[in-house]
Amino acid sequence: MTMKSLIAALALIPCLASAQVEEGFTPLTNGKDLTGWKTVGGNGEYKMEGGEIVGTGRKVKGNTFLISEKTYANYDFRFEMKFDTLKGNSGMMFRALQKESEDGNGRVYGYQCEHDNGKGRAWTAGLYDEARRGWLFPDKKDKAQCAAFTKQGGEVIKWEGWNEIRILCEGNHVQIFLNGEKRVDFTDTDAKDATAKGFFGMQVHAGGATDVRWKNLRIKELP
Repeated sequence: MTMKSLIAALALIPCLASAQVEEGFTPLTNGKDLTGWKTVGGNGEYKMEGGEIVGTGRKVKGNTFLISEKTYANYDFRFEMKFDTLKGNSGMMFRALQKESEDGNGRVYGYQCEHDNGKGRAWTAGLYDEARRGWLFPDKKDKAQCAAFTKQGGEVIKWEGWNEIRILCEGNHVQIFLNGEKRVDFTDTDAKDATAKGFFGMQVHAGGATDVRWKNLRIKELP
């Protein structure tokens, strides 16, 4: 084998490893437009730009969500996100639900993977129950747990780059990973509010401004 062919062969190794990791995954967007998704809630805006979903808002009146038309139950869901600015908060809804309304714009609620723009807290990939129970993990009443979560978050997040997030849902067991580090391992034992199935939804939070984007949304459905 010549040196040139050896270099070419070595270059294939990361690609082969990536193909193995991604086996069985299905993209959730077509990379061209927002077909299969719809905007509900406030006056935030979404667009597809170079294969990336961009969420923006100025003087946002009401949390605004880009939600999937399909619903999912058990899965390994992976995506990347980054903040273009740290002006506003965001998140990724999963197994989410929507209150009924005549205009189809009812309040979105349910599980949310936090995208925290605040460096002092750094709770990205925490588990929040939007418009329902509030924080599930970390538990805001557990000061030691919150401090540890902040410390880990500050060490793991890439404030100016892309962050790989993985959400694993199996029954009432939810796990969330940020850049390969487990952030949440939560079993929802609430008979009333534990949610088994729902849609995905990206968030532009109400407030002065939000600038966030996502890419490579993909899912592997589990039994």
